[in-house]
Amino acid sequence: MGVTYVDGTVCNATDPARSFDERFLVDTGALFPFVPRDKLAAIGVTPTRRETFRLMDGTLIERDMGRALVRVEGKEEVVPVVLAEPGDATVLGVVALEALALGVDPTSGELRPVIVLAVSA
Repeated sequence: MGVTYVDGTVCNATDPARSFDERFLVDTGALFPFVPRDKLAAIGVTPTRRETFRLMDGTLIERDMGRALVRVEGKEEVVPVVLAEPGDATVLGVVALEALALGVDPTSGELRPVIVLAVSA
């Protein structure tokens, strides 16, 4: 499977008219979306906490996190987002994919709707 990119829209969770379009690298190995901090600040997304992340080379970095409404493939959901710093990739991680009920088709590399697993009593 190759590299998958998807176009989406990021919105202020409480005022969706404040938004911007973004091109994301789809990374099923990443937990959270990484979205440029300056663009999030411009639409009023503010940090709510700070987390530590491990890069692929083992380096630890700290980044602020907030919440934003993410729209991809005709679906939308409020998800936690990392306020990415210059040099960070713009990534759509698995938390957003799961929240949007989307998965990567291993044959085409495109996003497809998935049936979400539910637990029954």
